[in-house]
Amino acid sequence: MKTFFKPSRRQLLTTALALALTLPCAVVAHDFKAGDIVIDHPYATPSLPGTRTGAVYFRGLRNTGRSADSLVSARTAAAGSVEIHRMVMDGEVMRMGALDKLALPAGSELPFRHGGQYHLMLLDLTSPLVAGDRFKLTLRFERGGEREVTVWVQQPRQAARDSGHQH
Repeated sequence: MKTFFKPSRRQLLTTALALALTLPCAVVAHDFKAGDIVIDHPYATPSLPGTRTGAVYFRGLRNTGRSADSLVSARTAAAGSVEIHRMVMDGEVMRMGALDKLALPAGSELPFRHGGQYHLMLLDLTSPLVAGDRFKLTLRFERGGEREVTVWVQQPRQAARDSGHQH
């Protein structure tokens, strides 16, 4: 004879409450730490058809410490190389160039969003970046050391697309 477990109403409610309290944290939490640096929500935008470049952004990079730090390099198996880039407007021309490192002053937050001033440029992609994919990226900080993060490939919000800057 087979025996089936039939949970009580109280057991079902307890289980539902436990899931409700833990799942939002697991879904929302997508930040990492490297020393005093908080790496908030690493993401990439889908690569454009026919290109071998891509870009990685963050909701923000926060230095919660009392000492300055710097992002000095990044690497990933998803690309042949990664460069730290800064974009500036020179009159009506947007100029982009690689930086040797990116300073993160003590107690500061650096916006690193799509359409903004900074991004990580992925060169010689091993395959196209497709919305929904994820890949590993290792960031190296001068004081905070190395930290591997997971980058989610996602479509940018409309406001970012309207900025005119796309990779």
